[in-house]
Amino acid sequence: MARLKTLGSRVKTQSDRLVSVNTDSWRATKTTAHQRGYGYKWQKAREGWLNAHPLCAYCDREGRVTSGTVVDHIVPHRGDMTLFWARSNWQTLCKTCHDSVKKAEEADAARYA
Repeated sequence: MARLKTLGSRVKTQSDRLVSVNTDSWRATKTTAHQRGYGYKWQKAREGWLNAHPLCAYCDREGRVTSGTVVDHIVPHRGDMTLFWARSNWQTLCKTCHDSVKKAEEADAARYA
């Protein structure tokens, strides 16, 4: 039986583990969800809201019963923490409505503003 002449190292060197960061990336200028106010306090408030308002508001208007998974700000808060925490500005949406209908409404509002 032939012998192996060499067996390469299976251990990576430290330089193999280094990852370069592109500072021009879109993430470089974005804040984290926590920095935008969506931390532990928000997660607890969101959970309470969804327990009290479990159905999608948009689907309900159309006569459909769909469980909601997103707490949406009716009027975009744009960093205004008073508006962010105003429960009168919250509504429950399903992911489909949030990602399609609501986004289209916001795009139209921005276009005609």
